Amino acid sequence: MPHFVYILECADTSLYVGSTNNLEKRLKEHNTSKQGAHYTKIRRPVVLRYSETLPSLGEARAREAALKRLTRKQKLALIASSQ
Repeated sequence: MPHFVYILECADTSLYVGSTNNLEKRLKEHNTSKQGAHYTKIRRPVVLRYSETLPSLGEARAREAALKRLTRKQKLALIASSQ
């Protein structure tokens, strides 16, 4: 089953990095559910700006950790290069 790593842009323009096995469901949770991450709950609405598909949970978590280490400028460059 594929997994996804994603970058969200919050209403305050901050960026949030996460991973999931169901991107559509997770995005809905971030915007509407009490199950969304606390960080995004108080910064709604959020917009999906970037995603990658990876073959396994382990690879998705490793990529998520790598993306979280990027600076904001590097994340924005990654988003821009994917569009």
